[in-house]
Amino acid sequence: MALAPDRVEPVTLAGRIVRLEPLELEHVPRLADVGLDPAIWRWTIARPTSEADLRDWAETTIRARDAGTELPFVTLEAATGRPIGSSRYLNIVLEHRRLEIGWTWIAPAWQRTGANREAKLLMLTYAFETLGCRRVEFKTDSLNAPSRTALLGVGATFEGIFRNHMVMPDGRMRHSAYYSVIDDEWPAVKAGLERSLAR
Repeated sequence: MALAPDRVEPVTLAGRIVRLEPLELEHVPRLADVGLDPAIWRWTIARPTSEADLRDWAETTIRARDAGTELPFVTLEAATGRPIGSSRYLNIVLEHRRLEIGWTWIAPAWQRTGANREAKLLMLTYAFETLGCRRVEFKTDSLNAPSRTALLGVGATFEGIFRNHMVMPDGRMRHSAYYSVIDDEWPAVKAGLERSLAR
């Protein structure tokens, strides 16, 4: 088990389908080309409808990165370098060896291509094998059935529902479904992800 560092520093994670690079404002225009479909944001508290909105979203997480509480990535198509989405580490608590993977989205044209699954594999591998995490957690809207199915498909374990957890932009109280992978489970989860990507 790696020793946990004091801080999560920006890093590039490279796979066969995608490459994850630290998100920068220069990525925003090309992300806006693929990332303003309302379906992408339906289950989040963000509702970007313009490049300016997406820039505000990026600026917020970059400030959190500078404060050491988040590490946002732009998801690039490995073959072309084209931005196709984003994900991030957040709720980083390294003294307790845990963090969350969230704010994950992939543009519709790249969904069901293995891009999201490989991004999860890259982020989980770095979290457990470099950062020394003992727990990686995920949360999603309890009504978001595709996301919940995808998290189970990754190998995460459902832990329960946080009721009345977030106020959504339309005023609805969101119940959040929580999932996690812990270090004891990681070898089997990793093997399962690698097998599914090989197919």
